[in-house]
Amino acid sequence: MARMIGTVSRGVRAPIIRKGDDIVDVVTTSVLEAVASEEGFEVRDKDIIAMTEAIVARAQGNYASVDDIAADVKAKFGGETVGVILPILSRNRFAICLRGIAKGAKKIVLMLSYPSDEVGNHLISLDALDEKGVNPYTDVLDLKKYRELFGYEKHTFTGIDYVEYYEKLITDCGAEAEIIFANDPRAVLKYTKNVLNCDIHTRARTKRLLKNAGAEIVFGLDEIMSESINGSGYNADYGLLGSNKATEDQVKLFPRDCQPVVDAIQKRIFDATGKHVEVMVYGDGAFKDPIGKIWELADPVVSPAYTSGLEGTPNELKLKYLADNEFASLSGDELKSAIKDKIHQKDDNLVGKMASEGTTPRRLTDLIGSLCDLTSGSGDKGTPIVYIQGYFDNYTNE
Repeated sequence: MARMIGTVSRGVRAPIIRKGDDIVDVVTTSVLEAVASEEGFEVRDKDIIAMTEAIVARAQGNYASVDDIAADVKAKFGGETVGVILPILSRNRFAICLRGIAKGAKKIVLMLSYPSDEVGNHLISLDALDEKGVNPYTDVLDLKKYRELFGYEKHTFTGIDYVEYYEKLITDCGAEAEIIFANDPRAVLKYTKNVLNCDIHTRARTKRLLKNAGAEIVFGLDEIMSESINGSGYNADYGLLGSNKATEDQVKLFPRDCQPVVDAIQKRIFDATGKHVEVMVYGDGAFKDPIGKIWELADPVVSPAYTSGLEGTPNELKLKYLADNEFASLSGDELKSAIKDKIHQKDDNLVGKMASEGTTPRRLTDLIGSLCDLTSGSGDKGTPIVYIQGYFDNYTNE
């Protein structure tokens, strides 16, 4: 009988990870124990093992405190006025970082993008902008004008007024707070020439625009905590980007040096089973919530490290296109056979070919990372490891 199941994604339970744990051993052991405990589950070539970035960073002890962040900000900006621009609206992702930034300065000019932040968290709706005749591409609003126009809006899901919340975080840390609303990063230069840009995926362009417009000191959030401060954790590539709240005074940074981890797990599984699996570390997936409008990806990348077999993009034919066009006159076993033959004969590179139109044009690691993020969730499932089978199969595999 032909195989009827395609891709399967399993969440694998693991122990709670602590600083100093051997993450390679934990992941390998958890996977092998899962395989041994579940009937009909065995390791196969081209299976995928993925682990959340959080457990890698926890095992590394990659943490930084509010005071560590403050020390780095003060060293880079001199402890005076800092323009903090384009942050995301998040208690988990940015609030602790903002406390550290505020402790390292006398005044914060906080520039929020509107109507939403970079990843889709809304301050106000587009309809509200239209109603008030505000152009978000050109208009710069101060806090007084913003309140006159829009009042005290609360986030759809969290119930937080992030403007008020961020202002209080700053002042509670002893810094003066001035808040403006704009989408052109250069708008902050009217208030200060020293700027910390906190955007994630547009950060290189923002730095370039600021420097070309006369900014004097410019650092990105990726350059704060890019090296150890007083023995703290750090991330040389991403700094505070990808960090999460750990405690009220500490953040867990995005993990570093992940490539040796994935390579070692791949080898350990091969040594134990004789099967060649692919391995990756994943963070946020990249997908958009149609209700909350949040574009999820608050990490700098979906996957900071992966084995070589996960490089590239899918090279797939669109089966419904073939069925509706080239094989429109066929049905039943004849159609099935024709499609299988077409898959066997497909080019190694289908870019630009009509038969691949409608297939997802994204990198494998971004697609798989999104699948993993949805599988593991962000709450109490206790499955920070995801085991995927059949991802590279197609209609011809029996």
